[in-house]
Amino acid sequence: MSRLFLLIAIAALVYLLVRSFRKSDAPQDRSDAEDMVRCVHCGVHLPKSEGILAGGQFFCGVEHRDAYRK
Repeated sequence: MSRLFLLIAIAALVYLLVRSFRKSDAPQDRSDAEDMVRCVHCGVHLPKSEGILAGGQFFCGVEHRDAYRK
């Protein structure tokens, strides 16, 4: 009977350890994530802060902005 209790206690301990490790592997905070935009000229996706906004549209560089205007 004592072996049964020991096996149950070990199984419960393993279960709790596995459960706690799974929670710690989950993504914590996504506050550093940034919106992505697509260059109208070439279709490349880039962070919004790196894109060039012109005429309400985003471009990946000055060259593509100028080429799109022509």
